[in-house]
Amino acid sequence: MIQEFIENSRGMQLLTCKWFPVNQEPRALIFFCHGYAIDCSTTFKDIASNFAKEGFAVYGIEYEGHGRSGGLSVYIDNFDLLIDDVSSHFSKISEMGDNTKKKKFIMGESMGGAVVLLLHRKKPELWDGGILIAPMCKIAEEMKPSRMVISMITMVTNLIPSWKSIVPGPDIINNAFKLPEKRQEIRANPNCYQGRPRMKTMSELYRVSLDLENRLNEVTMPFIVLHGEDDKVTDKGVSKLLYEVASSNDKTLKLYPEMWHSLLFGEPPENSTVVFNDIVQWMQTRITTLNVKANNDEAKSQI
Repeated sequence: MIQEFIENSRGMQLLTCKWFPVNQEPRALIFFCHGYAIDCSTTFKDIASNFAKEGFAVYGIEYEGHGRSGGLSVYIDNFDLLIDDVSSHFSKISEMGDNTKKKKFIMGESMGGAVVLLLHRKKPELWDGGILIAPMCKIAEEMKPSRMVISMITMVTNLIPSWKSIVPGPDIINNAFKLPEKRQEIRANPNCYQGRPRMKTMSELYRVSLDLENRLNEVTMPFIVLHGEDDKVTDKGVSKLLYEVASSNDKTLKLYPEMWHSLLFGEPPENSTVVFNDIVQWMQTRITTLNVKANNDEAKSQI
Protein backbone atom coordinates (compact mmCIF):
# COMPACT_ATOMS: atom_id res chain seq x y z
CA MET A 1 0.00 0.00 0.00
CA ILE A 2 1.24 3.48 -0.93
CA GLN A 3 -0.29 6.77 0.22
CA GLU A 4 0.45 10.23 -1.12
CA PHE A 5 -1.17 13.65 -1.25
CA ILE A 6 -2.06 15.40 -4.49
CA GLU A 7 -3.38 18.95 -4.99
CA ASN A 8 -6.71 19.57 -6.65
CA SER A 9 -7.63 22.53 -8.85
CA ARG A 10 -8.69 24.54 -5.78
CA GLY A 11 -5.41 24.08 -3.90
CA MET A 12 -6.71 21.39 -1.53
CA GLN A 13 -4.50 18.48 -0.52
CA LEU A 14 -6.25 15.17 -1.23
CA LEU A 15 -5.01 11.81 0.09
CA THR A 16 -4.65 9.07 -2.50
CA CYS A 17 -4.03 5.36 -1.91
CA LYS A 18 -2.90 2.45 -4.05
CA TRP A 19 -2.47 -1.26 -3.46
CA PHE A 20 -0.57 -3.63 -5.76
CA PRO A 21 -0.32 -7.42 -6.09
CA VAL A 22 3.04 -8.88 -5.05
CA ASN A 23 5.46 -10.19 -7.68
CA GLN A 24 3.03 -10.02 -10.60
CA GLU A 25 1.64 -7.59 -13.10
CA PRO A 26 -1.93 -6.53 -12.25
CA ARG A 27 -4.48 -8.34 -14.36
CA ALA A 28 -6.77 -5.29 -14.19
CA LEU A 29 -7.17 -1.98 -12.36
CA ILE A 30 -9.86 -1.15 -9.81
CA PHE A 31 -10.67 2.48 -9.02
CA PHE A 32 -12.53 2.71 -5.72
CA CYS A 33 -14.96 5.47 -4.71
CA HIS A 34 -15.79 5.53 -1.00
CA GLY A 35 -19.07 6.54 0.61
CA TYR A 36 -20.30 9.54 2.58
CA ALA A 37 -18.32 10.39 5.74
CA ILE A 38 -16.02 7.37 5.25
CA ASP A 39 -12.38 7.20 4.19
CA CYS A 40 -10.56 4.64 2.06
CA SER A 41 -7.08 4.68 3.64
CA THR A 42 -8.22 2.81 6.77
CA THR A 43 -11.79 1.53 6.31
CA PHE A 44 -11.18 0.04 2.86
CA LYS A 45 -7.56 -1.08 3.29
CA ASP A 46 -8.22 -4.74 4.17
CA ILE A 47 -10.75 -5.10 1.36
CA ALA A 48 -8.32 -3.47 -1.09
CA SER A 49 -5.55 -5.81 0.08
CA ASN A 50 -7.78 -8.79 -0.65
CA PHE A 51 -8.36 -7.53 -4.19
CA ALA A 52 -4.60 -7.08 -4.58
CA LYS A 53 -4.09 -10.70 -3.46
CA GLU A 54 -6.44 -11.68 -6.29
CA GLY A 55 -4.14 -9.90 -8.75
CA PHE A 56 -5.79 -6.49 -9.08
CA ALA A 57 -4.20 -3.07 -8.61
CA VAL A 58 -6.50 -0.85 -6.56
CA TYR A 59 -6.57 2.97 -6.50
CA GLY A 60 -8.53 5.23 -4.19
CA ILE A 61 -8.86 8.90 -3.32
CA GLU A 62 -10.38 10.61 -0.30
CA TYR A 63 -12.64 13.42 -1.44
CA GLU A 64 -12.28 16.98 -0.23
CA GLY A 65 -13.45 17.15 3.38
CA HIS A 66 -13.24 13.36 3.81
CA GLY A 67 -10.71 11.23 5.63
CA ARG A 68 -7.34 12.96 5.79
CA SER A 69 -7.93 15.19 2.77
CA GLY A 70 -8.11 18.95 3.19
CA GLY A 71 -11.28 20.97 3.45
CA LEU A 72 -14.08 21.47 5.94
CA SER A 73 -15.10 18.10 7.35
CA VAL A 74 -17.63 16.38 5.06
CA TYR A 75 -18.70 19.61 3.41
CA ILE A 76 -19.70 19.20 -0.24
CA ASP A 77 -20.25 22.62 -1.76
CA ASN A 78 -20.63 21.29 -5.29
CA PHE A 79 -20.76 17.58 -6.16
CA ASP A 80 -19.58 18.39 -9.69
CA LEU A 81 -16.24 19.60 -8.29
CA LEU A 82 -15.88 16.35 -6.31
CA ILE A 83 -16.42 14.42 -9.56
CA ASP A 84 -13.85 16.60 -11.35
CA ASP A 85 -11.26 15.80 -8.64
CA VAL A 86 -11.82 12.06 -8.85
CA SER A 87 -12.03 11.98 -12.64
CA SER A 88 -8.80 13.95 -13.01
CA HIS A 89 -6.87 11.65 -10.67
CA PHE A 90 -8.21 8.40 -12.09
CA SER A 91 -7.72 9.58 -15.69
CA LYS A 92 -4.05 10.41 -15.05
CA ILE A 93 -3.47 6.94 -13.60
CA SER A 94 -5.26 5.32 -16.54
CA GLU A 95 -2.98 7.14 -19.00
CA MET A 96 0.29 6.09 -17.31
CA GLY A 97 2.54 3.59 -19.12
CA ASP A 98 1.12 0.08 -19.44
CA ASN A 99 -2.07 1.12 -17.64
CA THR A 100 -3.45 2.23 -21.00
CA LYS A 101 -3.58 -1.46 -22.02
CA LYS A 102 -5.16 -2.80 -18.83
CA LYS A 103 -8.87 -3.27 -18.15
CA LYS A 104 -10.30 -0.62 -15.85
CA PHE A 105 -13.17 -1.08 -13.42
CA ILE A 106 -14.73 1.61 -11.25
CA MET A 107 -16.15 0.46 -7.93
CA GLY A 108 -18.25 2.52 -5.55
CA GLU A 109 -20.18 1.94 -2.36
CA SER A 110 -23.24 3.99 -1.32
CA MET A 111 -22.46 7.64 -2.22
CA GLY A 112 -19.45 6.20 -4.05
CA GLY A 113 -21.91 4.41 -6.33
CA ALA A 114 -23.25 7.80 -7.34
CA VAL A 115 -19.66 8.90 -8.00
CA VAL A 116 -19.18 5.84 -10.24
CA LEU A 117 -22.27 6.63 -12.32
CA LEU A 118 -21.24 10.27 -12.72
CA LEU A 119 -17.67 9.30 -13.68
CA HIS A 120 -19.14 7.00 -16.32
CA ARG A 121 -21.35 9.83 -17.59
CA LYS A 122 -18.29 12.12 -17.78
CA LYS A 123 -16.00 9.66 -19.65
CA PRO A 124 -17.99 6.64 -20.80
CA GLU A 125 -15.22 5.39 -23.09
CA LEU A 126 -12.67 5.06 -20.27
CA TRP A 127 -14.27 2.30 -18.22
CA ASP A 128 -14.57 -1.41 -18.96
CA GLY A 129 -17.12 -1.98 -16.21
CA GLY A 130 -18.72 -0.65 -13.05
CA ILE A 131 -19.24 -2.30 -9.66
CA LEU A 132 -22.05 -0.63 -7.73
CA ILE A 133 -22.40 -1.66 -4.08
CA ALA A 134 -25.67 -0.39 -2.56
CA PRO A 135 -25.40 2.70 -4.79
CA MET A 136 -26.95 6.03 -3.87
CA CYS A 137 -29.24 6.35 -6.89
CA LYS A 138 -32.01 7.38 -4.54
CA ILE A 139 -32.10 7.97 -0.80
CA ALA A 140 -34.11 5.27 0.96
CA GLU A 141 -37.48 6.41 2.32
CA GLU A 142 -36.32 5.58 5.88
CA MET A 143 -33.39 8.02 5.53
CA LYS A 144 -35.05 10.73 3.43
CA PRO A 145 -35.79 14.06 5.14
CA SER A 146 -39.43 15.09 5.43
CA ARG A 147 -40.86 17.68 3.04
CA MET A 148 -40.73 20.23 5.84
CA VAL A 149 -37.03 19.50 6.40
CA ILE A 150 -36.30 19.66 2.66
CA SER A 151 -37.99 23.07 2.50
CA MET A 152 -35.95 24.26 5.47
CA ILE A 153 -32.72 22.96 3.92
CA THR A 154 -33.47 24.86 0.72
CA MET A 155 -34.05 28.12 2.59
CA VAL A 156 -31.08 27.83 4.94
CA THR A 157 -28.49 26.47 2.50
CA ASN A 158 -28.00 29.74 0.62
CA LEU A 159 -27.47 31.65 3.86
CA ILE A 160 -25.36 29.27 5.96
CA PRO A 161 -24.34 26.35 3.72
CA SER A 162 -21.73 24.89 6.09
CA TRP A 163 -24.02 24.73 9.13
CA LYS A 164 -24.86 21.29 10.43
CA SER A 165 -28.46 20.18 10.38
CA ILE A 166 -30.32 21.01 13.57
CA VAL A 167 -32.93 18.33 12.86
CA PRO A 168 -32.07 14.88 14.28
CA GLY A 169 -32.01 12.14 11.68
CA PRO A 170 -31.48 8.39 11.60
CA ASP A 171 -28.07 7.17 12.77
CA ILE A 172 -26.35 6.10 9.55
CA ILE A 173 -23.74 3.97 11.34
CA ASN A 174 -26.40 2.00 13.20
CA ASN A 175 -28.35 1.51 9.98
CA ALA A 176 -25.42 0.68 7.68
CA PHE A 177 -23.24 -1.81 9.58
CA LYS A 178 -24.78 -5.02 10.82
CA LEU A 179 -21.99 -6.13 13.16
CA PRO A 180 -21.76 -4.11 16.42
CA GLU A 181 -17.97 -4.43 16.43
CA LYS A 182 -17.83 -2.85 12.96
CA ARG A 183 -19.98 0.04 14.17
CA GLN A 184 -17.57 0.53 17.05
CA GLU A 185 -14.60 0.41 14.67
CA ILE A 186 -16.14 3.18 12.57
CA ARG A 187 -16.94 5.28 15.64
CA ALA A 188 -13.36 4.90 16.88
CA ASN A 189 -11.88 5.92 13.52
CA PRO A 190 -10.92 9.62 13.60
CA ASN A 191 -10.99 9.68 9.78
CA CYS A 192 -14.72 8.91 9.70
CA TYR A 193 -17.15 11.77 10.27
CA GLN A 194 -19.91 11.21 12.83
CA GLY A 195 -21.52 14.64 13.13
CA ARG A 196 -24.80 15.72 11.63
CA PRO A 197 -24.71 16.43 7.88
CA ARG A 198 -24.05 19.98 6.72
CA MET A 199 -26.84 21.86 5.02
CA LYS A 200 -25.18 22.23 1.60
CA THR A 201 -23.97 18.64 1.71
CA MET A 202 -27.53 17.42 2.29
CA SER A 203 -28.76 19.61 -0.53
CA GLU A 204 -26.10 18.29 -2.94
CA LEU A 205 -26.73 14.64 -2.07
CA TYR A 206 -30.45 15.14 -2.60
CA ARG A 207 -29.85 16.92 -5.93
CA VAL A 208 -27.50 14.23 -7.21
CA SER A 209 -29.74 11.33 -6.16
CA LEU A 210 -32.72 12.88 -7.97
CA ASP A 211 -30.62 13.49 -11.08
CA LEU A 212 -29.34 9.92 -11.15
CA GLU A 213 -32.77 8.42 -10.52
CA ASN A 214 -34.16 10.32 -13.52
CA ARG A 215 -31.31 9.36 -15.88
CA LEU A 216 -30.67 5.69 -15.12
CA ASN A 217 -31.41 4.83 -18.76
CA GLU A 218 -28.22 6.65 -19.79
CA VAL A 219 -25.96 4.02 -18.19
CA THR A 220 -24.26 2.13 -21.01
CA MET A 221 -21.21 0.43 -19.47
CA PRO A 222 -21.16 -3.19 -18.32
CA PHE A 223 -22.02 -3.24 -14.61
CA ILE A 224 -22.93 -5.35 -11.63
CA VAL A 225 -25.12 -3.84 -8.91
CA LEU A 226 -25.12 -5.51 -5.49
CA HIS A 227 -27.60 -4.68 -2.74
CA GLY A 228 -28.64 -6.08 0.62
CA GLU A 229 -32.32 -6.95 0.88
CA ASP A 230 -32.46 -5.35 4.36
CA ASP A 231 -30.66 -2.10 3.39
CA LYS A 232 -32.20 0.91 5.16
CA VAL A 233 -29.75 3.53 3.83
CA THR A 234 -30.08 3.34 0.05
CA ASP A 235 -33.03 2.07 -1.94
CA LYS A 236 -32.71 -1.47 -3.33
CA GLY A 237 -35.74 -0.74 -5.50
CA VAL A 238 -33.73 1.79 -7.49
CA SER A 239 -30.93 -0.76 -7.94
CA LYS A 240 -33.58 -3.02 -9.48
CA LEU A 241 -34.77 -0.12 -11.62
CA LEU A 242 -31.19 0.61 -12.74
CA TYR A 243 -30.86 -3.01 -13.84
CA GLU A 244 -34.16 -2.85 -15.72
CA VAL A 245 -33.80 0.48 -17.56
CA ALA A 246 -30.04 0.94 -18.10
CA SER A 247 -29.05 0.86 -21.77
CA SER A 248 -26.11 -1.45 -21.10
CA ASN A 249 -26.16 -4.79 -22.91
CA ASP A 250 -24.17 -6.37 -20.09
CA LYS A 251 -25.72 -5.92 -16.65
CA THR A 252 -26.03 -8.04 -13.54
CA LEU A 253 -28.13 -7.63 -10.39
CA LYS A 254 -27.30 -9.39 -7.11
CA LEU A 255 -29.64 -9.10 -4.12
CA TYR A 256 -28.59 -10.62 -0.81
CA PRO A 257 -31.31 -11.72 1.64
CA GLU A 258 -30.96 -10.42 5.21
CA MET A 259 -27.86 -8.36 4.38
CA TRP A 260 -27.63 -4.66 5.27
CA HIS A 261 -26.05 -1.65 3.58
CA SER A 262 -22.30 -2.19 4.05
CA LEU A 263 -21.81 -5.48 2.23
CA LEU A 264 -18.00 -5.76 2.24
CA PHE A 265 -17.22 -4.21 5.64
CA GLY A 266 -20.25 -4.37 7.92
CA GLU A 267 -21.43 -7.95 7.45
CA PRO A 268 -20.24 -11.19 9.10
CA PRO A 269 -17.16 -12.57 7.28
CA GLU A 270 -19.07 -15.38 5.61
CA ASN A 271 -21.48 -12.87 4.04
CA SER A 272 -18.77 -10.43 2.95
CA THR A 273 -16.83 -13.30 1.36
CA VAL A 274 -19.83 -14.23 -0.79
CA VAL A 275 -20.12 -10.64 -2.04
CA PHE A 276 -16.36 -10.33 -2.58
CA ASN A 277 -16.23 -13.56 -4.59
CA ASP A 278 -19.20 -12.48 -6.72
CA ILE A 279 -17.33 -9.27 -7.60
CA VAL A 280 -14.07 -11.07 -8.45
CA GLN A 281 -15.88 -13.63 -10.58
CA TRP A 282 -17.78 -10.90 -12.43
CA MET A 283 -14.56 -8.99 -13.19
CA GLN A 284 -12.73 -12.11 -14.31
CA THR A 285 -15.53 -12.99 -16.73
CA ARG A 286 -15.43 -9.46 -18.18
CA ILE A 287 -11.63 -9.56 -18.51
CA THR A 288 -11.77 -12.87 -20.38
CA THR A 289 -14.57 -11.66 -22.68
CA LEU A 290 -12.83 -8.34 -23.42
CA ASN A 291 -9.50 -10.07 -24.13
CA VAL A 292 -11.14 -12.52 -26.54
CA LYS A 293 -12.87 -9.63 -28.33
CA ALA A 294 -9.60 -7.67 -28.55
CA ASN A 295 -7.77 -10.69 -30.01
CA ASN A 296 -10.54 -11.27 -32.56
CA ASP A 297 -10.51 -7.60 -33.57
CA GLU A 298 -6.74 -7.70 -34.01
CA ALA A 299 -6.94 -10.84 -36.10
CA LYS A 300 -9.58 -9.27 -38.36
CA SER A 301 -7.46 -6.13 -38.80
CA GLN A 302 -4.58 -8.24 -40.08
CA ILE A 303 -6.64 -10.03 -42.72
